[in-house]
This record gives sequence, structure tokens and C-alpha cells, in this order.
Amino acid sequence: MAQTHALAGPERPSNPCTVVIFGAAGDLTRRKLLPALYNLKANGLLAREFAIVGVTRKEKGHEQFREEQSKDLHEFATRPLEEALWSELREALYYQAGEFTDQATYTRLAVLLTEASQRHHTGGNVLFYLAVPPNLFAEIIRRLGEAGLVRQEGESWRRVIIEKPFGRDLDSARALNAAIGAVLTEDQIYRIDHYLGKETVQNILVFRFANGVFEPIWNRRYIDHVQLMVAETVGVEDRGNYYETAGVLRDVIQNHMFQLLALVAMEPPISFEADAVRDEKVKVLHAIRPMRPEEILRRTVRGQYGEGDVGGKKAVGYRGEPKVSPTSTTETYAAMKLYVENWRWAGVPFYLRSGKRLARRNTQIVIQFRQPPLLLFEQSAIDEIEPNRLVMHIQPDEGIEIQMKAKRPGPTVRLETVKLDFSYKDFGETTAATGYERLLYDSMIGDTTLFHRADMVEAAWKIATPILDAWRSVPPRDFPNYPAGSWGPASADQLIQQDGRRWFNGDK
Repeated sequence: MAQTHALAGPERPSNPCTVVIFGAAGDLTRRKLLPALYNLKANGLLAREFAIVGVTRKEKGHEQFREEQSKDLHEFATRPLEEALWSELREALYYQAGEFTDQATYTRLAVLLTEASQRHHTGGNVLFYLAVPPNLFAEIIRRLGEAGLVRQEGESWRRVIIEKPFGRDLDSARALNAAIGAVLTEDQIYRIDHYLGKETVQNILVFRFANGVFEPIWNRRYIDHVQLMVAETVGVEDRGNYYETAGVLRDVIQNHMFQLLALVAMEPPISFEADAVRDEKVKVLHAIRPMRPEEILRRTVRGQYGEGDVGGKKAVGYRGEPKVSPTSTTETYAAMKLYVENWRWAGVPFYLRSGKRLARRNTQIVIQFRQPPLLLFEQSAIDEIEPNRLVMHIQPDEGIEIQMKAKRPGPTVRLETVKLDFSYKDFGETTAATGYERLLYDSMIGDTTLFHRADMVEAAWKIATPILDAWRSVPPRDFPNYPAGSWGPASADQLIQQDGRRWFNGDK
């Protein structure tokens, strides 16, 4: 059967299967996974031969689980519920109680999966989703293997979706890859990154390779630099325990942002087969040479937010957040300059920055082109002759714009920046999605294009780990160093300004 690829768009319902969610009582299931599965069903992209099994520690029956999920879906659904559709999905919900570290849990799960397969005709296909803390990934997979639950027989398949973070550094990522690789084959492993489920992210490759006008100028000859930004207005909320062990480099940059960079910088793949795309992405990551300690001091910045004003409301500093040490040195902001050392990108800096409690929520990619070789309009004000930019807006408003120069109407020559743009709203009314629909669908049809491969994970950690090591060896003395509601520490502005450039925040 021909495989549907992530960039071709879904055209048929997913394959029959049972989805088993470990950690089904958590926020991820309530807010993202169940609403995403309902959206797939509402769009005709979920097979009728389908079941869901939730696994958590608490003792409860199938009906209680269904009642809880029904209440949660009515609260968190991204579209109006059609009760007939939900009723059909609700009757396919099952529950298995048990400790994740108890082999008896998996023995009982095997029995329930057999019953669900017979009742819903899923053909023995099972997708395991590990919505659990990362310290349980290897344990659960090992026990699934011991119970024979990931053995693939005949035409049936068994796959496992693993949430981030995938390791804490290069050594732990390698150890985790080895542990799960002892039980699963690589084509059974789906390391998920919800950023890659966003429409604009998927559109990057379409935009580049389906439009002949861009690829000839997508190189060091025409592009001055690239900026990638993930800015959040929220703080750590109730995730202080997790964030104290992570920080923004582990939480956002090492995974989400390095993948965005790879999509922007990759060479055209020979096809849109999953491994052809992933081969080109990993080449980009290998081309980013890890920095030496002295380079890290020059080319990276870290920050931590203090008290400030966000949206007209007073915000506490990071050290005042719940479950955070009052002397914490965890970074809530990071900026860095990286180089992709290959023929296409030699000498073109890639500036990355991400932080919490910033001035505005905004995730975007900015491709800034070189100035024309001769500034014929040099008598104009300097702010009137800014370079052309291509801006890809990822959230909250998804779309793409090209900034160009035009003459303002009138008797004199005055330059004005005009935008050629489109928003996803231009395609008509669309239903809000969770960002997980595409990824869940792809995992059910066996398309790994948008998922991390083992070598991609390790290549990303090779870049990030030396930075983490250098930061650990020289603790910051100036934290907190930016007020909540600002665009980050002054040292981040200096990082780009010393190159004669400036951050583009999307302001006029």
C-alpha cells in the first residue's frame, strides 16, 4: 500500500488501531490528545475500527473513565461537539489500572487489548503513547517488550510515541536510545515534537520547494542572516519542579528550535519519503559545529526574568514562582549565534532566542536578505531602506509575509515597506486544532517524516551539551537580568548588535 506522506495531506482515514495512553489522567490527554482524536474523527480521518485504552494508577472502571473523559472533552474541545460522533468515540474508551512498574499491569493490558481488537476489529494494531515523565520511558518500553506487547506479527503493527524531553544531554540521550532500541526497531519509535504539527512549520518545505522563485536565492549569496524566535508571555506557572531541572535550552531550543533551523536550512530531499527528508535535516545539525568554551561565552546569552509588568499585570520574578529555588540559576531565556558550515550557508549567522515572560507571545522565523549592492536611494532616511525580509509566523497567528520596498504616492520619492502576505485565515474559516492531529494521524498511517530519528536527537544534543556544560561551570552572577514583560536581557541585544544587526520583533 502506498504510504501517505506528511506533506501530501491526509486523504483517507487512518489505519484501524487501538491507542493506549500511559498517563491518561494527565493534562496532555485532557487538553490535547483526546480533543485531537475527536477532531480527526470529525474530519473523517479516524478509522471506524478504533479504540482507546487509558492506563493510570488509580482504580476505576471503564464507565467512570468514559464519564471523566466526556467531561474533559466538553471543556477542552477546540470545536463544537457533535454528540452522535462523541458517543461513538466514547463507547470505544476503555481503562486499565495499574502501576507502570508492575509487570502484572502489562499482563492485564494484553488481555484488554485482545478484547478491544476483537470488539472493534482493529486487526491487532496498537499505538502506545507515553504521556508520562521521561524517567519512565525506558521502564515502560522494557516492560511492554517483556509482555510481548510490541511484537509485530503478520500484518499487524505496534508503535510507540515518546514525548519530550528525550534525554537531558548527549550521554543520557544515547543511553535512552540504546535502552529503547534493545526492545523496538527504529520504525516503531515515534519521538514526537508538537511544534512540527503546526501548519506553518509543515508549510516551510512546501513554501521552499513548491515555489521555484525562492530556492535560487535560498543561500549565502542572497541571505544576510536568519532569526528564529520563540517568545512566551507566560512564566513557568505550576511547572517549577520540571523547569528547575530543564531550563529554556533543554525545554525549547534543543528540540523545537533546532528542528525549525533544520527545516529552513536543509537541502532539497530526493523525495518526500520520511527518511529522505530526515536525512537532509540531520545533515544540517551535523554541519553546526559544537562551540568551544571561549566561543560559547561570546556567542550565547542566558537570562532569568525578575519582577515586572506583563499585559498590565504585575508579575513575580522566576525565583518567586512556586516550586522554584529562591537562589535558582536556571535560565528562562537564551539567545545564541550558530553557523551551518556547509556550501549553502557558510558565513550566514543563525540567531536563535527563546524566553518566558517576554513582551509578546510570538513564534516566528525571519529570513533577512542582503541589501542591494548600490543604494540608489541613499538620501532617504536610513529606516526607509531596510532590507527585504521573509517572515514565517508560526504562532499565535499562522502565516507568511514578504516585506518589500515601494514608493509612497506623492511628488517626492519616499520609500515605504509594504507586505505581500497571506494568513491561514485567507483559506476560509478553519476549526482550531491542538497541533497534535497531524502527528497522531501520521503515527497511525506509519509516516515518520515529522518525528525525530535517533541520529537527529543525538546530533541536536551534540550542539546543546557543550553549552550546558559551559554554563554549569560558570554560574551566572547577574540573575535576574531582565524584567518580566521586556524582550530579554540587554546582553542579548548586544549579541546581535555587535554584528551590525538587530532583533526583529515584528514591531512596525
